[in-house]
Amino acid sequence: MSDADSMTVFNRRRVRAHRDRAAAGWSGFDFLKTEVVGRLVDRLADIKRDFRVALDLGCHGGEVAQALAAVPSIAQVVATDLSPRFAAEAAKRMPGLPTVAADEEFLPFAEGSFDLVVSALSLHWVNDLPGALIQIRRALKPDGLFLGAILGGETLFELRRSLMEAEMGLMGGLSPRISPMAEVRDAGGLLQRAGFALPVVDSDMLTVSYPHAFRLIQDLRGMGETNAVLASRKAMSPSGLFTQAAERYQELYPDGDGGIEASFQVLYLAGWAPDESQQKPLRRGSAKLRLADALGTEEINPLRGGN
Repeated sequence: MSDADSMTVFNRRRVRAHRDRAAAGWSGFDFLKTEVVGRLVDRLADIKRDFRVALDLGCHGGEVAQALAAVPSIAQVVATDLSPRFAAEAAKRMPGLPTVAADEEFLPFAEGSFDLVVSALSLHWVNDLPGALIQIRRALKPDGLFLGAILGGETLFELRRSLMEAEMGLMGGLSPRISPMAEVRDAGGLLQRAGFALPVVDSDMLTVSYPHAFRLIQDLRGMGETNAVLASRKAMSPSGLFTQAAERYQELYPDGDGGIEASFQVLYLAGWAPDESQQKPLRRGSAKLRLADALGTEEINPLRGGN
């Protein structure tokens, strides 16, 4: 298998189709996006600098662009989405917002186009996340900022287990039914690999209550977040699979009020396009004070031993 093949996890045409389908009824399913955008954009309040031109990457209904419109220093926001229908929906919600339908894996922007790139709940669907991050870094001006939020590997662990146990019981085997997602321990390395300076990663676990598993699946469909893994089973699911999974879900993860709990792990990523003005670690051996002096203790050379 080639390196390119090993990175092809998702059927991007299916991802686009799911998002196109979700765009028409998005206002009934945008609660998770709205919550995450609020938490993501709040991080800008702690950064004391101006960002004149910003990109809303993977815009859905334009929630990031709407939030950035309230930031005084931002003069222009451009929005883009893999789904042409979502790009049109964002333009409808914000008349005058420049929008373009574009693939996050092939960004159509010149190097150094933006001071700020914000992406909320979109990049977990790209096949080559390191490559997409490299393109984002190139689209930023020197000392430009990337803020991203993606779903992490603990997302929907309850549904994953319930489906796995039901499928093993009925079929004696497994098919990937929930998309693989990045782990928090890997996210910082991805930013460094893409060439970002001063990378920071943190995470939240958002818990949502549902009356039953079928309502959760309905919401995932409405959010455009249903399975698009290339290796998923192509045949029809066996009769009773989802009913059995829903029953198991209720047994394993009740919310204490007659319903169930569903977890969404959100990873928040931040990194800067490199610039000479940024702080840099000291060169090895350049310290002017010995650690032993700072600690008020005696330095012992391990090659010579102590006194």
